[in-house]
Amino acid sequence: MTEVMDAAELRRICLDAGADDVGFAALDTPGLEGEVDYVREALPSTRSLIAVCVRLSRENFRSRASSMVNTEIDTAIPVLDRIGHRISLALQDRGHRALYPSVTFPVEAQRLPSRGWTVSHKPVAVAAGLGHMGIHRCVIHPRFGSFIGLGTVLTEAEIAPYSQPIDWNPCLGCYLCVAACPVGAIHNDGSFDFNSCYTHTYNQFVNNFADWVEVMADSEDLDDYNQRMSPRETTMQSRRQYRSGYCVAVCPAGSEVIGPYLADRKNHLQEVLRPLQRKPENIYASPGSNAETHVRKRFRTKTVRHVDSGIMPPDGVDAAPEPQ
Repeated sequence: MTEVMDAAELRRICLDAGADDVGFAALDTPGLEGEVDYVREALPSTRSLIAVCVRLSRENFRSRASSMVNTEIDTAIPVLDRIGHRISLALQDRGHRALYPSVTFPVEAQRLPSRGWTVSHKPVAVAAGLGHMGIHRCVIHPRFGSFIGLGTVLTEAEIAPYSQPIDWNPCLGCYLCVAACPVGAIHNDGSFDFNSCYTHTYNQFVNNFADWVEVMADSEDLDDYNQRMSPRETTMQSRRQYRSGYCVAVCPAGSEVIGPYLADRKNHLQEVLRPLQRKPENIYASPGSNAETHVRKRFRTKTVRHVDSGIMPPDGVDAAPEPQ
């Protein structure tokens, strides 16, 4: 029988590995039902999930320069991978099987549009007490707010005691994320347009990268290609880029974040929200989509660029977990 892991000892291991906060959830925790089959495919003996988070640089996310956001994301991802690696080795040394999935997606691209990831880090983080989802569909940490990166470690170890979800939601209901979203994916009533968000934000990932290849292959000559793809867009294909993190950038929630917003809300709007709203940029949307309508109605400085549907159709290859 697997020895029970003491939560306090495991917390010290995780913090020493570099995590800024950590929580623990049993695989059978309510709210994680959709994760079970995928988690057990990755590590069949999984009993527990370790949710870790690291802080992100707020000013990098708030910058109008896309490179600043991408630099922060590209910095945080390997940090989270290293943390998962160190925790997994520490558990392994104690006789517990452990595995750390990628912190990014989509990594199992053949499974889109159902899901392209092994474990959904956000519901695990909520179940493990690291925060609650805001209306922008990001986890808001009670201290660090929306400016966090998340990772998960799967382990066969039982942990005692498990963490509990926090009993309040740090989301302020300020709707700044609604105002900032360039594709109108976030709605006041709490609904969310995943396809609009995905199509724009991950324009250079997976199928949208395939769109660029198809345009290049389908072009009759260089002049035809240049009519369909600008030199700037061609250059950007050389490095993956997240197109938008505006919902995170404008979020004032979290005890370490909220002070300046409460002190001067008007200044927060002028220094954080307005520059992102006014920024001239390409917005990638499917023809005739709600996103296209939203951009043309709300953002005169932004240019709609048509792309094919943001989600690839499944081809039936390894589209679901192996039956247990």
